[in-house]
Amino acid sequence: MSFFGLGDYQTTIGREIVLEGIGVHGGKQVSLVLHPAAANSGYNFYLKTASSSLNHVPGDFRFVNNVTLCTVLASANGATVATVEHLLAALRGMGVDNVDIEVDSTEIPIMDGSSEPFVDAIDKAGVRQLPEVRKYIRVLRTVRVEEGDMVAEFTPYNGFKVDVEIDFETPLIGRQRMAIDVTPNNFRRELCRARTFGFMRDVKKLWACGRALGASLDNTVAVGEDRIMNPGGLRYKDEFARHKALDAVGDLSLAGAPILGAFRSVRGGHKLNSMMLHALFAAKSAWDVVETATARPRHSKVVGHADIGFGIPQPAFAPQKA
Repeated sequence: MSFFGLGDYQTTIGREIVLEGIGVHGGKQVSLVLHPAAANSGYNFYLKTASSSLNHVPGDFRFVNNVTLCTVLASANGATVATVEHLLAALRGMGVDNVDIEVDSTEIPIMDGSSEPFVDAIDKAGVRQLPEVRKYIRVLRTVRVEEGDMVAEFTPYNGFKVDVEIDFETPLIGRQRMAIDVTPNNFRRELCRARTFGFMRDVKKLWACGRALGASLDNTVAVGEDRIMNPGGLRYKDEFARHKALDAVGDLSLAGAPILGAFRSVRGGHKLNSMMLHALFAAKSAWDVVETATARPRHSKVVGHADIGFGIPQPAFAPQKA
């Protein structure tokens, strides 16, 4: 049995992928190389240093150390990589389970502000099946988190559904909702092109803090007082909600394996997405691990997140070459 358009076995990319772009916050050119990876390794970031060595940062929710404007991961030795969510959304959305990600900066390039350039690159490289059955984190009961007017929850579902509602005072956005079963076809068609957005009134403040130095109309939907500043306008009428759903797919990919369940959030963002993963895994009776082909529990007793077989603990290793 397979779920949401994915096969029974784990995957990686078919060959090495090389990309370049601007870091949205640092404003510097960034080089990115995605390497095929072995089964059960998950997503791992490797940051080049001045000495040409590589700092390993696991793509795991327990390593999230900042959720202001973007999702930032940090290793035990202090190495950080920011703006990981759009790349991770493309990998999870396209059904790629294992990738080593080599980057020569502390942030992933913003590209056009969406996941589309990453999806296009994955399509060109292809997706290769690995000789290991895919494992899923199955939600068994409702887990809910509330903070102020933000609410999110996981509920049982035979697939992976993301349902995101946003509510902004400006009539240019207002209240929007996007609910979607996340399959490779749906992700490519409905979510991957939705771009990140920001408000013109916040630009000077962000620049003063050394943020958004690489943001432009080429990679961000700019919301003015009474109009969208981008010459081409929006890609979708509800592009804002679609992008928030895209972000959720990327943030939830840090679970360590695909999720079998429905995720719902209201007025959420990176912080709430991270809080939901912590709440889910803290509730031991709310989830288990199943294998695709059998949909049976992976273990007779689920002891903890490490039993999934993805992510950590594991020693740092150099990216595999295609």
